[in-house]
Amino acid sequence: MFIEPFGVEIWMNEWETKCEWNLAETCVESLTIGQLLQLAGKNDTDLSELLTMKMTYGAIEGSDRLRAAIADLYEHQTTENSVVTHGTIGANMLVHKTLVSRGDRVVAVVPTYQQHYSIPASIGADVHKLTLREEDGFLPDLDALRALVTPDTQLIALNNPNNPTGALMDRAMLEEIAEIARAADAWILCDEVYRGTDQAGDGMTVSIADVYEKGISTAGMSKAYSLAGLRLGWIVAPTELIKAVSIHRDYDTISVGMIDDHFAALALEHRDKVLARSQAITRGNLAILEDWVDNEPRISWVKPKSGTTALLKYDVAMTSQAFCIALLKQTGVMFTPGSALNMEGFVRIGYANTPSILQEGLTRVSEFLKTV
Repeated sequence: MFIEPFGVEIWMNEWETKCEWNLAETCVESLTIGQLLQLAGKNDTDLSELLTMKMTYGAIEGSDRLRAAIADLYEHQTTENSVVTHGTIGANMLVHKTLVSRGDRVVAVVPTYQQHYSIPASIGADVHKLTLREEDGFLPDLDALRALVTPDTQLIALNNPNNPTGALMDRAMLEEIAEIARAADAWILCDEVYRGTDQAGDGMTVSIADVYEKGISTAGMSKAYSLAGLRLGWIVAPTELIKAVSIHRDYDTISVGMIDDHFAALALEHRDKVLARSQAITRGNLAILEDWVDNEPRISWVKPKSGTTALLKYDVAMTSQAFCIALLKQTGVMFTPGSALNMEGFVRIGYANTPSILQEGLTRVSEFLKTV
């Protein structure tokens, strides 16, 4: 089976260990286990409860404790509507493999995480892309979406909050998209891995799973919850879809690690404190980034409303890849080139790391821009 090379992941694999100031990272500054225990009101003596944990496969679909904590992230979901996966990347793969067959019509919003158009294309689906435009604030043009979603559409793939733009579809827009899908009896897959990082309010956007009866939410512990090392995600969807996914899941997952399940449950049970930390970082760092953009004449953007990334348009006569390689070699600062996201003329910045890293990195970028 042929599949397009994964542009972002290839870039990260090649350069992530060669940079000094990583402004390509998309996770909120990662937690240590010690920090997680502290946020949960525990200490290292509580690790002793792991000593009697027998290393079996554990609960195949995810522990009841974890699935209850996942269900609590939603308005109208139960443990029966969820299944645990190997990261959000595993959740997305399982949904696409379950729902999409050769010849099916799939509509995917782009830019987005490449899984959502390359996996269906590799299966042989008829993939139609709806390109988000800067002049629309990188939100989907709903008239254009209506034109693409025909009666034979099987799946609409979204990403909310959006990676890489940080654009945020609110409840009203999601309800309009649900109406478009409902008219075609299409499923909606919404990759919600950045959910919990909104710049306003409680930070938690409504989920498509709570808006639409054929809505599928995928998410995980990596981005908003700062625990990428757990490699744990989930699917929340109608039970019929969960049952269908489980058939595929038996072939490539079986179960996640028991220790991963344990710490994910602990984090979600104390998500108020984990997300408060994440929001303090993302909101404070976005203010730093906004001030820098406002004072950098060769950079422009659409300010993100959520997530951990932004697209920066640069006024330099270089391809985005050449720009990023030159920047990295001269300053040690790493961005992601827009070409890896089919957005030439832009670079993606991740702004959810330690504030001092962001500040030093941006200072070096300004110095670089004076030389090119």
